[in-house]
Amino acid sequence: MAEQTPELRTVVVERDIAQPPEKIWRALTQPHFIEEWLKMKPDFAAEVDRPYTMTAEWGAVEGRVLESDPFTTLSYTWSAFGLESVVTYTLTPSPRGTLLRVEQAGFPTTMEYAYQGARQAWPEYLAAIEQMLAGQP
Repeated sequence: MAEQTPELRTVVVERDIAQPPEKIWRALTQPHFIEEWLKMKPDFAAEVDRPYTMTAEWGAVEGRVLESDPFTTLSYTWSAFGLESVVTYTLTPSPRGTLLRVEQAGFPTTMEYAYQGARQAWPEYLAAIEQMLAGQP
């Protein structure tokens, strides 16, 4: 009998932010901004195939940039604690500024803790991005 693969789930969060896509792109790609909203120290550049590491007191996340279309789409793998997932940001101009959509895909049903953690964390991260950018020129 074949071994069954657990079903994979995805977390999707959207936030309409009163900032242009260019400012949100900087928040997602420039290390000093990433560190401010994600609370992790990144070795990151938005270059396709470039590996990165983000460190925090609790450990590290490693990955590789999959897609980098400035002001539109950023995607990278996210590997930590046995979870292999993909994070994709989509920036769409909106009447208010920019609709920022984040999708983290690849949560096995066997990793409920990681899935619930992401469901709680991403809205907080997007709020932190919005708050950080509100104070930027």
